[in-house]
Amino acid sequence: MSTDFLNVPGTWRNRYLLMRHGHSRANEQNLIISDPRAGLADYGLSAEGEAQLARLVDGWAWPAPTRLHHSDFLRTTQTATRVAARFGLSPCPEPRLRERHFGDFEARSADRYHEVWALDERDPSHRLHGVEPVIAVAERMRAVIEELERAYAGETILVVSHGDPLQILLTALEGRPLNRHRDRPPLPPASITPLGDAPVA
Repeated sequence: MSTDFLNVPGTWRNRYLLMRHGHSRANEQNLIISDPRAGLADYGLSAEGEAQLARLVDGWAWPAPTRLHHSDFLRTTQTATRVAARFGLSPCPEPRLRERHFGDFEARSADRYHEVWALDERDPSHRLHGVEPVIAVAERMRAVIEELERAYAGETILVVSHGDPLQILLTALEGRPLNRHRDRPPLPPASITPLGDAPVA
């Protein structure tokens, strides 16, 4: 199904706030945790991540979300739960918003991300080392936004996911080559990126 309409200015039916989860225990330990067998039940927010979210919800500077969809990994679920409590929302888990799977790099040092990104730059469809291709991540992430666009109108939807998937989604929606997804500035933990017509309040 085509999602070309997502790239056309003025065609958004909803506002979107894309949020990277707060600082996690995986960040704290400098580990790549992308396998659901580890990420669903463990490696939740660190103490630093909890503090980030407390500051974020206390000083919320964006339109109030009316819906909240999130990756079902523990670190994103905990992030979503904190924000949902602030606005009285029922968070909706969405497996397609999960972390990109990093294959053989699982549970290795996060310094190895750069090896994957170098391969991405040469070929965004590569599956070397069992890594999920950039094009596959873009497809599942865009599919979520497309479904939300078709299901709702006039909502402010907070989407909580992970660094790489959000970078890839933003690159896709900007219409730029997917092999250049690391050209965007990295999204810090607990950061929010307005998408489409969602202005900062």
